[in-house]
Amino acid sequence: MTITLHDLAGADAALRFSPYCWRIKFALAHKGLDVRAVAWRFRDGAKLPKPNQGRVPVITDGKRAVADSWAIAEYLEEAYPERPSLFEGTAGPSRFINSWADTVLNPGIFPLIIADLFRAVDKGDQKYFRESREQRLGTTLEAAQAGREKRVAGFRASLLPLRTVLGVQDWLAGAEPGYADYIVAGSLMWAWCASRFELLAADDAVGAWFARVRELHDGLGERAVRVAG
Repeated sequence: MTITLHDLAGADAALRFSPYCWRIKFALAHKGLDVRAVAWRFRDGAKLPKPNQGRVPVITDGKRAVADSWAIAEYLEEAYPERPSLFEGTAGPSRFINSWADTVLNPGIFPLIIADLFRAVDKGDQKYFRESREQRLGTTLEAAQAGREKRVAGFRASLLPLRTVLGVQDWLAGAEPGYADYIVAGSLMWAWCASRFELLAADDAVGAWFARVRELHDGLGERAVRVAG
C-alpha cells in the first residue's frame, strides 16, 4: 500500500522545502515504504485529512491519518516493525535531537534564510507568509536576514554538539543512519532547497556528514529540486 504524504511546495511545485516533511521523507525511505507526495501550500489547510494541526506533514496510510513529524515517525516504527528501525530500540536519543532541532537548530537557521524562503513560496502564500513571519520576528523579513554573512559564524558555532558526536561516530544515530540523522538533515534540507546561502563552512564535519545523508536512499536529498543559484 502506498502512503500519501502532504508535502509543502513552493512556487515551483517540485520545490519541497519543509524541514518537517523532509524528516518524514527520509524516514519513509529508511523504512522502504512506497510514498506519494502531494503538493500542499499554506492556503490549503482545509484540504488536509483529519485529524491535523493545520500544517504539514500529514500522512495517510489506508484509512489512518497521522499529523506531526514526531508522531508520524513513531507511527511508522509501530506500524512497520519488520522494516529497518528508525530508533534502533529506543527513541530517547532521537527525542532529544528532535527537541534540540526545534528549539535551537531551526530558530538558528530561520533568520538566515527567511527572505529567501519568502521568494521560494508560492505567490498565493506570500501575503500570509510575510504577515505571519514578520509578526513572529518583530521586524521585516529583509531586516531579519540582513547581515547574515557576519551572523552565520554564531550559527556555525551552535553546531558544536553535532561535531562532537560526529568526531567519534559516522552517524548521529550511531553505527548506522537513523531518525536522529533525518531530523537534523531535514532542517539543513530546508536551507539547501530554498536558499543558496552557505550555512556550513566548506571544511565543516557537519557538512561532510550532511553530504552523506543526502546520498542515502538512492540520493534522495541530492536529487531534491533547489532554487536557482
